[in-house]
Amino acid sequence: MSIEFSRFSPGDVDLLVGFLTGEEWPFHAWIQDAETIRRGVAEGRYDDEETRTYWVLADGERAGLIKLLDLADDTPMFDLRIRRAWRGRGVGTRAVAWLTGHLFGELPHIRRIEGNTRQDNHAMRAVFRKSGYAKESHYREAWPAPDGSVHDSVGYAILRRDWLSGTVTPPNWQDEPTTP
Repeated sequence: MSIEFSRFSPGDVDLLVGFLTGEEWPFHAWIQDAETIRRGVAEGRYDDEETRTYWVLADGERAGLIKLLDLADDTPMFDLRIRRAWRGRGVGTRAVAWLTGHLFGELPHIRRIEGNTRQDNHAMRAVFRKSGYAKESHYREAWPAPDGSVHDSVGYAILRRDWLSGTVTPPNWQDEPTTP
């Protein structure tokens, strides 16, 4: 399967609307309507000095979307969406590998990249681990779902030095003080 990445442009607004409204995104906290998406594009929420969005093209088809956030910061974050038809085929893993290399290669000021997912999104959690990201946080009942339920949120990150060396440095989870 051929995978390519193409930068989003404001002229892609109809494609973006169709992409985001034409699928269910079971692990995302919000559901967007066409008007909200169009307003977001007009306001630069998909492409400005701190945000860049890329299409994930699998065999020429728009299989996914990567939104890179907080690019002026030393710790950008990302949102990744893969269409249902392309899930479970390695597209997410290749997208995270690409965005990690892209961010570290293009932005020398960043030290780390972060991403969050719902605790029950086992596929995305596997992608993080395969991609060299370490689990760094677990927030209880922090991820609201469209149906009103609340899920735990799990955070992962990769350090530039780990990416360069091909290692994973886990956080010290045993750092609680022994006395009050």
